[in-house]
Amino acid sequence: MEKIFEKTLLYDFYGELLTEHQQEIYENVVFDDMSLSEAAAEFGVSRQGIHDMIRRCDKALEEYEEKLHMVEQFEKIKKYTENMRTLLLLGESGDKKQELLDLTEKILGELE
Repeated sequence: MEKIFEKTLLYDFYGELLTEHQQEIYENVVFDDMSLSEAAAEFGVSRQGIHDMIRRCDKALEEYEEKLHMVEQFEKIKKYTENMRTLLLLGESGDKKQELLDLTEKILGELE
């Protein structure tokens, strides 16, 4: 399950960098659970061709993340925001004010 979540995040951030043809095949196979054989028949290529394209797409998406770190940055900001929410829900804002300020600084630092 974690692997599909990782693929989904990578695709959400970088999927537009793939060709339309790659996007269509990737979405059908990875997200819509189309079998390699079904995709091969649908797109008029071999099963091996579909398999190779999915592997190349996965590799390309991972390489984009290695260079751009957008998913990593998103995950950090999400974590900081969840921590802020928890502090706010505790209700003791006077005691937690500095912690909230520190978290906002981390978020702003990630966005620069």
